[in-house]
Amino acid sequence: MPRPGVAASRAHPGLRGRSVRVLVTGAYGFVGNAVVRRLAEVGHEVVALTHRPAGAPLPELPVSQVVRGDIRDKMALAAALDGVEGVCHLAALTRVRESFDRPEEYQDVNAGGTVALLDALAAASPNLTPRVILGSTAAVYGAPERQPISEDTVPAPSNPYGVSKLAADDALRVRAEAGEIEAVSLRCFNISGAVSGVGDADESRIIPKAVAVAAGRYPHLEMNGDGDAVRDFVHVDDLARAYVLALEASTSAPYRLYNVGATAASMREIVATVERVTGKPVPVVHRPPQPEPPRLVADISRITTDLGWKPERSSLEALVADAWSAVSGSDR
Repeated sequence: MPRPGVAASRAHPGLRGRSVRVLVTGAYGFVGNAVVRRLAEVGHEVVALTHRPAGAPLPELPVSQVVRGDIRDKMALAAALDGVEGVCHLAALTRVRESFDRPEEYQDVNAGGTVALLDALAAASPNLTPRVILGSTAAVYGAPERQPISEDTVPAPSNPYGVSKLAADDALRVRAEAGEIEAVSLRCFNISGAVSGVGDADESRIIPKAVAVAAGRYPHLEMNGDGDAVRDFVHVDDLARAYVLALEASTSAPYRLYNVGATAASMREIVATVERVTGKPVPVVHRPPQPEPPRLVADISRITTDLGWKPERSSLEALVADAWSAVSGSDR
């Protein structure tokens, strides 16, 4: 049931122009680092939740408080949510291939952790309607034939990671429609680049692996088939701006869903760009073709229209150059 005096279709003025306390879960991860910096830049007070253990060193970030604990830890969540009006929920397991080996853990962390966060938020803020921005994924769509992929595409995840994130989306939508929160799911396509020297450490992904090969950390890059498969990429800093816009925007809808993508590129184009930007060779070993979609790209017209978001740093050259700077230690 909606909270007393809260209608599911009410107008919400948003947070723009106000400095508020915002919790970022997974604050010290690849995306979290960029989101924290963007939030602080526009004047919000940021609380960081991290699963890194006590005593483990933390990089410097503009946060007012650090709470250490798992996203499913009730005590940690209660401490982190004190006085919070907004949440950017980034804590998750994110490796598609790994999710096939650990499906139950992915469901527990990604879906169960989201429910735990929402339960804790309801207990911490019974008289508020906080704004929650969830880091979702294009993996919920599976491999639709119709391209580009719009938010109206019927989800059909083809891996446990996508299944778990779709469950998190659904949990968010249900709470929002009940009037407990205002909520936005950002269904991100492939994220790359770097902010303040923090790049994507997951070298199972094409750009991090290609720049690692260019840096000499691996002898070659393995590629399925001829490399003509096309995927959509977005710079992590452009994505961070989308979080800020979604957090601050005025809206009359309790739950909104946005794709976030920017630049379509084939695997071969990425390798050629890495070689051009770094000036280093990227030897490629071609493996047999795998049954995979030839093209997965985003329709971003909704987020452009509703939030005024547009990519600014997501050219393929910028994505690669910033990823390279994080690996090589060069300034950019």
